[in-house]
Amino acid sequence: MIKEKEFYKAEDLAELLQVNIMTIYRYIKAGRLKAYKIGREYRVDDAEFQAFLKKVSTK
Repeated sequence: MIKEKEFYKAEDLAELLQVNIMTIYRYIKAGRLKAYKIGREYRVDDAEFQAFLKKVSTK
């Protein structure tokens, strides 16, 4: 059985991180967050999102 990857919409990430959706779009455009554009929506792979969180975490 093939495991389906988990993808997030830009709106979901904005809500999850409690930021404006434009912030997510800026991260994508700047290359800080890798996303796939499907139709008019951006989708972010769960592994990419986790890597992004590790890069920007303040420890």
